[in-house]
Amino acid sequence: MIDLDEIDRGILKALVEDATCNAGTLGRQFGLSQPATWRRVRRLQQVGVISGRRLELDKVKLGFGVTVFLGIKLATKGRISLDDFERAVMAIPEVQTVEHVLGMYDYRLRVTARDIPDFERVLRRRIMTLPGVGNVEANVLLSEERRPGPL
Repeated sequence: MIDLDEIDRGILKALVEDATCNAGTLGRQFGLSQPATWRRVRRLQQVGVISGRRLELDKVKLGFGVTVFLGIKLATKGRISLDDFERAVMAIPEVQTVEHVLGMYDYRLRVTARDIPDFERVLRRRIMTLPGVGNVEANVLLSEERRPGPL
């Protein structure tokens, strides 16, 4: 674990809100010079606290209006390796995330589709045909609120 001061935490919060923020803008916000801010950001990258930057796309504007969370229980864990299942499910473009979890299901998937009929096609033709798939539970996302994280 790395020791973070209040300025480091502030910089991280600002970057979570807008990852395109440059060191000059961040420095003005926290009373630091651009080089001092850049060194802090660089240190956070080098120790792995900042591991990348992502571009967020508006799925609805791109025509993907449905998000479904699937809970998947593998039918026979011994017949297919978890790595094989993960590799196969990640090859499906509509699957956005694959989470190996404890509890009622073995995996939780986030799937995006154009609409419910499109989701049904993905479920029937791609997901349900994967080797080892047993029980599946679907939950359709109605709305989503995001929090920046534990800072």
